[in-house]
Amino acid sequence: MTTTPTTILVTGGTGTLGRLVSERLRADGHQVRVLSRRTQPYAVDLRKGGRVLDAALDGVDTVVHCASTPGGGDEKAAHVLVEAARRAGVRHLVYISIVGVDRVPLPYYRAKLGVERIVEESGLGWTVLRTTQFHDLVLRILETLAKMPVMPVPSGMSDQPIEVAEVADRLCELAAGEPAGRVPDMGGPEVRTFTDLARTYLTTTGRRRLLLPVRLPGKAFAGFREGGHLTPGRAVGRGSFEDFLATRSTP
Repeated sequence: MTTTPTTILVTGGTGTLGRLVSERLRADGHQVRVLSRRTQPYAVDLRKGGRVLDAALDGVDTVVHCASTPGGGDEKAAHVLVEAARRAGVRHLVYISIVGVDRVPLPYYRAKLGVERIVEESGLGWTVLRTTQFHDLVLRILETLAKMPVMPVPSGMSDQPIEVAEVADRLCELAAGEPAGRVPDMGGPEVRTFTDLARTYLTTTGRRRLLLPVRLPGKAFAGFREGGHLTPGRAVGRGSFEDFLATRSTP
């Protein structure tokens, strides 16, 4: 697809997703500015904003908002970003969200849903893409659980992990296009039980662990067991969890 080069700001541009988005946009000929808390010249805490944020947005056509803080503050950051983007005359705001933010009562998901609403009501042209969990997150969870001699595994729960590079490609496509509102979700190629994912991880890494199913309490985990974070009808991802693990160095 041929696109007209524009100036694009990527928030969270040094993170797992934002880094790939920035690289791909540059490869497509766009002028890319990376905003993060510690990367110069646009080192900004989005919850505070200020002159550096205004400078980062000066002359920007599109913002791809990848920055997120699981510890809290995403809605405040979104308000600050939207206000600054309005002042700068930004044409298009693209936001990456998560499948199930409206169905699973997890505090982090509620915050992501709140950001979606802020984006939708911003007065800017906007696009929101929801995806399932990245392979990277599933791996981090399994690595943590495998540190114990007996590996606890959430019982009755499945996941639909997706390759982050595929999400980056889709975000770049959306950023280069016109505001599209809420676009179809992106899910990984298959729904897998957590037990199956754990066994795949152990086999690939050559580890031996006894798996211990654990039923996690609370409404949020009930929502996960009900599959609120899955989108089997949108299993558009191609890379499997096995493909992902094959590209990683193993201990």
